[in-house]
Amino acid sequence: MYFHAGQDFVLNTRDVLGVFDLDTAGASRRTGDYLRRAEQEGAVVDLCAPGTLPKSFLVTDFPGETVYVSPLSPAALKKRAERSQID
Repeated sequence: MYFHAGQDFVLNTRDVLGVFDLDTAGASRRTGDYLRRAEQEGAVVDLCAPGTLPKSFLVTDFPGETVYVSPLSPAALKKRAERSQID
């Protein structure tokens, strides 16, 4: 099933490995290192409109390991993913 992850972008729920809150996970040094490395490798896709603060990031395994930075909260993403499986 697919769900909207931000900026008119849809992801397949099967490809999502994890959804993380940037407020809590972003405070970790390891998370910061992981995100910097992903950025350097060109594996980060920003789904935020200009001027919008990101609230979460999703790690997927397709295509390859990709990190999507989303303006939506983890709770909103969870609801969208759950709703897509019901429809």
